[in-house]
Amino acid sequence: MTQRTAPHTFKLRRGRLTAHQAEGLERLGPVYGVPVTDKPLVLSELFGRAAPLVVEVGFGMGEATVAMALADPARDVLAVDVHSPGVGKLLRALESAQLSNVRVVEADALHVLRTMLDGVLLDEVRVYFPDPWPKARHAKRRLVSSSFCDLVAARLRPGGVLHVATDWEPYARLARGVLQAHPDFEVAVLDTRPAHRPLTRFEQRGHAAGRRSFDLLATRG
Repeated sequence: MTQRTAPHTFKLRRGRLTAHQAEGLERLGPVYGVPVTDKPLVLSELFGRAAPLVVEVGFGMGEATVAMALADPARDVLAVDVHSPGVGKLLRALESAQLSNVRVVEADALHVLRTMLDGVLLDEVRVYFPDPWPKARHAKRRLVSSSFCDLVAARLRPGGVLHVATDWEPYARLARGVLQAHPDFEVAVLDTRPAHRPLTRFEQRGHAAGRRSFDLLATRG
């Protein structure tokens, strides 16, 4: 899968590939992977059916992606990330679970939303535990911004949801303010993790370090 130049909203982490991850990229990329293009995707060709589409922005190692896709077979998932080891691991997990409703793009999610999904009405956009860019000089690189919300609002169907989860409290406050200020969203702040979002090992490590998670659900009016 072709990799585009990284923007400033994430760190391009070229972590070392294990043999299994590399094998997954090589063998399963043509099966579950989506090449990066400058044209809108034809979803019926990609998934072989017409179904509501969920876009997951940054899936880590894919644990939540697989669990949620298994629990929700009526919807299709386009999982987007720039981390090659995570992509390789997710591809192998999709094969193991025999999932047909997930496709994977190793790309800049902003390009995918702007260009590859131009004209598509999405059912949900998930942004789980994005890079918090904790240093003040990097705060402008945080993904959840007014311009990002404009883009997502333009892609969501009426009643569609942008679900943001983070365990970095300053980011949660910022995201809440940005979402609540957006005219197209009605925002709910959850006190506890919703049952449909799995607890991953990444999140468990955050809890062990004393961080709590925040879930923000922004519904498109």
